[in-house]
Amino acid sequence: MGKMVTKGVKENDLPKVKSNTGMWKFFVYSFIGAFMFFVPVTIGEKNSIMLDHIVTFLRANVSGVLPYYALAIIAAGAVYPFASGTWKKSGVDKVFSIFKVVGLLVGVMIVFSIGPAWLFDPDMGPFLFNALVIPVGLLVPIGAVFLALLVGYGLLEFIGVLLQPIMRPLFKTPGRSAIDAAASFVGSYSLGLLITNRVYKEGKYSAKEAAIIATGFSTVSATFMVVVASTLDIMDMWLTYFWVTLVVTFLVTMVTVRIWPLSKIKDDYHPDATPQPEQKAEGNRFTAAWKEAKETVGQAPRLADNVVQNLKDGFLMTMAILPTILSIGLLGLVLAEFTPVFDWIGYLFYPFTWALQLPEPMLVAKASALGIAEMFLPALFVAEAALLVKFVIAVVSVSSIIFFSALVPCIVATDIPLSIPKLVVIWIQRVILTLVFVTPIAYLIL
Repeated sequence: MGKMVTKGVKENDLPKVKSNTGMWKFFVYSFIGAFMFFVPVTIGEKNSIMLDHIVTFLRANVSGVLPYYALAIIAAGAVYPFASGTWKKSGVDKVFSIFKVVGLLVGVMIVFSIGPAWLFDPDMGPFLFNALVIPVGLLVPIGAVFLALLVGYGLLEFIGVLLQPIMRPLFKTPGRSAIDAAASFVGSYSLGLLITNRVYKEGKYSAKEAAIIATGFSTVSATFMVVVASTLDIMDMWLTYFWVTLVVTFLVTMVTVRIWPLSKIKDDYHPDATPQPEQKAEGNRFTAAWKEAKETVGQAPRLADNVVQNLKDGFLMTMAILPTILSIGLLGLVLAEFTPVFDWIGYLFYPFTWALQLPEPMLVAKASALGIAEMFLPALFVAEAALLVKFVIAVVSVSSIIFFSALVPCIVATDIPLSIPKLVVIWIQRVILTLVFVTPIAYLIL
């Protein structure tokens, strides 16, 4: 993901960069990355971003190979925790390692058509596999290649320095966290969390700041949002969806940082670190931002090395997520179809969906509840609903941030002092606040 800024940006403290040599990379590579993620292009009769067009092309032309490709990724993901020894790190790692093995078994049954009849109901295994597993298995590695261009050559550092004056007043985090926020949103929550944890252990974030960043900014990446938008058939309004989701997510974070449990986490630093609170930026901010971008470009690896590293990270993330999508995702679908569990959880949100006068308020409440298991499930659940419902749920599934199939084990694996009960409370808060913020916006724009 390129070098992340983990220090203050006093202009005088920045390394002296003699010239603008190489800064063409800042413009060219960043432009290509932004174009691939954010500029809709019409090809044939479909208007979408280039990443989506690439995946559509692959699904149309090599469809026979894709189930086996996805199964190979799932198998690698199921084996990896045991081969690397990470399954032994904690109780949570052990549980999720078992879920990955279960995901492999489910994948084998779906691909080779063996197993109980209910698994092959069109709304169960096949839907999960074709609507989620295959698109995610393609989008994340391909997206990782272009992510190397978007976040590896100074653009995020440049924007991050410019955004510093708003981070402390709005989010109670240092200016340097603007980089984490942007990187997590357009990049990857898992890498974002690794950065946050590293900076916390270095003494540059307090426990409270690290917890805010982990639960407020470390949402799924733009590539995952493409999957949600494609599932809900709203790619024709991709830019609207992306920017509304970004704004709503950060508005929700502005509120959650001011209420329990985040407000009560101590501002202590990591016990093994020397506290290094951020210094206030001095001098011309644009000049400091440009110097930070130049420093990043100067230290950036060769394009080929950067792409290879990001591709590797993309495959590792895909390996981690696909098996749990199948196991926890299928468990969520089974519970939603055959038990009242998510109806019960949905009653937490029903008073809000009813008061906001959303169409089918119980459907929206239940879909919102499904997000705690796996962030893609709400989209699957409302795929046939009205456009307003689909848009609201598309935003909720991202802005709620916390889900058990991937993010929770990532957070628990860090040193950041967040327990699972606190994470569940924060999830409930974020779902309710997202519904409150996004519904009026949805009514205005749709």
